[in-house]
Amino acid sequence: MGEARERVAAMVTPTVQELDQTQRAIEAHLAAVRSHPDQRPNAHPYYRFHPAGEPIHGTVMIFHGFSMRPHQMWRLANYLFDNGFNIYQLTLAGHDRLNPAKNWPQIDLKPEYAEPLMQKVQQDAVLRAAIVQKAQSGGVVIGQQRALLQRLFMIAPEMQDFASAIAQPNHPDFDRYFTSTHRAFLADAQQRLEELSALPGPIYAVGLSVGGATALGLASSVPERIEKVVAYSPLLKIIGENRRQFVQLTGPLDINETGWDPALQFPVGALTAADYFGSEVRSKDSIKRLKSTPVFIALTENEDAADIDASEIFFADLATSNAADSETAKTKEQPPRWLYKYPAPAMVPHAMVDPTEVSQGMRNLFWQSLYQETLRFLKKGEVNINNLERLSQDEALPLVPPVTS
Repeated sequence: MGEARERVAAMVTPTVQELDQTQRAIEAHLAAVRSHPDQRPNAHPYYRFHPAGEPIHGTVMIFHGFSMRPHQMWRLANYLFDNGFNIYQLTLAGHDRLNPAKNWPQIDLKPEYAEPLMQKVQQDAVLRAAIVQKAQSGGVVIGQQRALLQRLFMIAPEMQDFASAIAQPNHPDFDRYFTSTHRAFLADAQQRLEELSALPGPIYAVGLSVGGATALGLASSVPERIEKVVAYSPLLKIIGENRRQFVQLTGPLDINETGWDPALQFPVGALTAADYFGSEVRSKDSIKRLKSTPVFIALTENEDAADIDASEIFFADLATSNAADSETAKTKEQPPRWLYKYPAPAMVPHAMVDPTEVSQGMRNLFWQSLYQETLRFLKKGEVNINNLERLSQDEALPLVPPVTS
């Protein structure tokens, strides 16, 4: 990484004053979370700090997946804490609140375009029936999504303009047609990072799915503050072009979906915001700002949410950005970058962090070696691919405790 950073950062020892100042900042945020009228049960952020005077490797900010809670990453957080890191488990922007249509990041058509579209929908018997069916079934399956979109394009040709404006970030007509709070993912993460400003030592960002995109986006926005990033199945683009277009364009229809919390439905426009935020993270400017940041990305071929190709292209573009940068070329040392993709026969699903979490009828049986390699990367900037491919653990690293309950 050149002279600017050590490959292995020296340990630091926070003082009583530094910890007190940091805890006061975090507690002020937690008080606001708990007092909000729409507070979501068991979705509060939390932190674990080592006592003052105890050396640590730094502080890890951890971001959970879309529609989940911080508890999703608790086993990983405990393992990192037990091995010398302070931990701050964040809630994705708005996810500490109920009523996602009001509180979560969302993209939607402006009323002057959405209302005429809905009038056309209400006048079309086929679409009216489809919307009634979705309300009764709780969602729209993939085949229905494609058919519904085709029907929308047929009765409302202006949908082509909307589709072009939202397909990629920074389209000149995006602000003309859409309202958006998608940048709340980044703004909220930046505020949480500011709460750690009194702590000495490096700050690391780790995240899953939309949380992985948030970790990468945070590092890109303040590369001087984030030492390393680990992203598990980052949602940089929704998988499947038909699925992605459905998510981008059907917000005005008030279609809801159900995520990991079956009791909580969210509008399709919330997924639109996550997808669009991911597009901005993989933009050329974002990648350029990440040129000096060590990154470890873990993917799986058994993906049903995050586009694999988008993550692989993003990773390749990081190397291309370095190669094109004259200052990086002078140092002749690239920041450590690692990408690993679990093959389909490993039966690792999108939600790959907690061993008890089941997705698509699969769970990650390789979770312990994944935790070990996350630890190795955060401490040394290295990843042992052979260890990731084993169900057993590397005896040279601290062992990850088994599931006991």
